Amino acid sequence: MTNIDIDGILKELPNNGRITKTKIVCTLGLVSRLIPMIKKLLRVGMNSLQFLPWQP
Repeated sequence: MTNIDIDGILKELPNNGRITKTKIVCTLGLVSRLIPMIKKLLRVGMNSLQFLPWQP
């Protein structure tokens, strides 16, 4: 497992010289909790997620 530090999290990634001003916040639910869906959300620009626990 990779060690993650706060500097690595806060470091801005290059985006062709553009700064993203829009934030996309997602809430994980029964369908979106699956790894393939989380990967899709990250690919389309999800910046933050809200995790709500649920009962199986």
